[in-house]
Amino acid sequence: MQSYQPAKLLRLHFTERDRLHGKPLYEAIVEKCREMKIAGATVFRGLEGYGDTAEIHRSHMLTHDLPIVVQIVDSAENIQRLLPVVEEMMDKGLIAISDVTIARIQSLPSRDRKGAVDTY
Repeated sequence: MQSYQPAKLLRLHFTERDRLHGKPLYEAIVEKCREMKIAGATVFRGLEGYGDTAEIHRSHMLTHDLPIVVQIVDSAENIQRLLPVVEEMMDKGLIAISDVTIARIQSLPSRDRKGAVDTY
């Protein structure tokens, strides 16, 4: 039985055009999360989306302006420590914070679970 615990899920919404010091914003945020020893961050690229301006963000033949979501999970304390840093990094976008329950899954190797090594 896994041990479940409360945590926070931070979602940052912006576009792939957003930059910080010439670098894609999502790369800068993931690097900052690693530097601050945040539990985990994942970047998702959307197919299409829009926000406050109602401007559609999608891939065009000449330009790419796809929506980006950076999803970060950690304790409430660590998310609160990260928030002012991320807010300073973003010029525009949306920040969403949710309460979640997490469990870290670390299965045993196949051989230990079944008595024989899987071969595929």
